[in-house]
Amino acid sequence: MIKLELYRIFCEVAKRKSLSKAASVLYMTQPAVSQSIMQLERELGLRLFTRTSKGVKLTNEGKILFEYANPAINLIHKGEAKLNEWKNLSEGELKIGVGDTISRYFLMPYLEKFHKLYSNIKLKIINKTTLELCALVKSGEIDIAICNLPVEDSSLEVISIMDIHDIFVCGKSYKQKISEPLSLDSLAKYPLILLEPKSNSRRYVEKIFLSKGISIKPEIELGSHDLLLEFAKIDLGISCVIEEFSKEYIDKKELFPVELEEPIPKRSIGICFLKSVSLSPTASKFVQILEKLDK
Repeated sequence: MIKLELYRIFCEVAKRKSLSKAASVLYMTQPAVSQSIMQLERELGLRLFTRTSKGVKLTNEGKILFEYANPAINLIHKGEAKLNEWKNLSEGELKIGVGDTISRYFLMPYLEKFHKLYSNIKLKIINKTTLELCALVKSGEIDIAICNLPVEDSSLEVISIMDIHDIFVCGKSYKQKISEPLSLDSLAKYPLILLEPKSNSRRYVEKIFLSKGISIKPEIELGSHDLLLEFAKIDLGISCVIEEFSKEYIDKKELFPVELEEPIPKRSIGICFLKSVSLSPTASKFVQILEKLDK
């Protein structure tokens, strides 16, 4: 670090061709600048400047050193300026991992808000399952993941940002057949439409059934929350969906919630990121926006 400072002083003197002018720019005294140049010359074993009536000029050896040192110092200054841009959110990139359903029904207004505030930040959105997103966070390929909780991983920091409720819905045909609240055991006897097994939502609901000693075998397995809604709408079975993301269908009476004797306990959507690595200023600001808009 000391030698880097000597090179910085050397470059300033070379550009100004004056010890006093360089001292003024560097906010140093002229004797301090002169001593720094002499120290660098001693370490290199070469004379870098010769004195003239108008100031100083580079020796041949000094010209060679300046040719390499000046671009290096400039690059360092540019790097510092770039870091300041990132800190001030005037430039940068934010990599977010999110599931398809959360992306469509939850994330969009937050992305819109962030983009309006920081339009120079490049957004990269990756859609995967919760398990896949957690792996991407741990590998450093994304900054944060927004996914279905619970997530049990000691290496991840998890912040809950929104409560959600798993419910079962059906179309008009099944609505006519169900006249009273169902037990989980009775519900399991109907044709069920669930997300694929690797889904965190599917695993959460299955765990609730298994805690009651009930094993569920769905009639249909799908990879999309929207398809769960559409398949239930045409009476192919009873779908397990997220209530908050199904309101349009329910409000239009295209689907009907199935009343249960024991409702599925609520869970959350949350933000996940590595505990061991500080969030970038960009990621920190986005997390703040998520938390503020949710309140």
